[in-house]
Amino acid sequence: MKTLYIIIPCYNEEKVLPITAPMFLKKINQLHKEGLISDDSRILFIDDGSRDDTWDIISSLAKQDKHYTGIRQSRNRGHQNAVLAGLMEAKDKCDITISIDCDGQDDINAMDEMVKEYLDGCEVVYGVRSERKTDTFFKRFTAEGFYKFLKWMGADVVFNHADYRLISSRVLQEFANFKEVNLFLRGMVPLVGFKSTSVYYARAERLAGESHYPLKKMLALAFEGVTSLSTKPLKMITGLGLTFTFLALLISFILLLVLLFGGSVGSAAWIAMLILFLSGVQVSCIGLVGSYIGKTYLEVKARPRYIISQRTEEKD
Repeated sequence: MKTLYIIIPCYNEEKVLPITAPMFLKKINQLHKEGLISDDSRILFIDDGSRDDTWDIISSLAKQDKHYTGIRQSRNRGHQNAVLAGLMEAKDKCDITISIDCDGQDDINAMDEMVKEYLDGCEVVYGVRSERKTDTFFKRFTAEGFYKFLKWMGADVVFNHADYRLISSRVLQEFANFKEVNLFLRGMVPLVGFKSTSVYYARAERLAGESHYPLKKMLALAFEGVTSLSTKPLKMITGLGLTFTFLALLISFILLLVLLFGGSVGSAAWIAMLILFLSGVQVSCIGLVGSYIGKTYLEVKARPRYIISQRTEEKD
């Protein structure tokens, strides 16, 4: 039987972890009883530098049942880095991994179909939301727009898929060769290739605690995804520059015609506004190019993407 590691990133989750941890344990035991996975399977929690009692809870769980295990990052490095740390920790210890958030919103029962799809030959199985009834109109509109925008910008992403997915160890061995510091996993995993499919599920409300992904972080993630996976914005800048150059020439030609036919060219305010507008576009474009240069700077430094400071297996 195959060994499964459930990868669960945690950041300040002391309220929800005691509720969802038994749910994950029940699921892993059920899959074992059905003969789908081995008893060597584990639930791997990654504490992303929490400031509450999250690590103490993880350590306590590991002492209660052998199926619980955990690692702790030296500081908070973000959700994507936490998931990556768990995947890289597990890739040599198991046959398959399933990454999922610990808040109970993603349907744990979808793991059954994920494992079956893997046993049927799929190396990657994406958990995809079938609906967004629990979201507000604003959340639904921005989220769906986010995926469509990424697709339009050239990023190969699965619509309505976040970070709930099954990945085989075979894929993870190849994924380990991706050395990017700027991480956007939902866009990077499809780049590895291999046979994949999707499993659809309905997402529930968070069971406890507060969401750690407000609009500000969602916008930052969207920007990360675009600039990490696509150079299309740079091409758009070129097109924008050419467009405004053409408009400037056209306006100059019109003004010249007005002068030739005895008209008067007044209103310096319009010229000043035009200059201001073009200056704003220019500064924005320079800022975007600067973002790419900044990412190149970080990649060249090749700093570690995660640092593990503790493991539950370590003796006190």
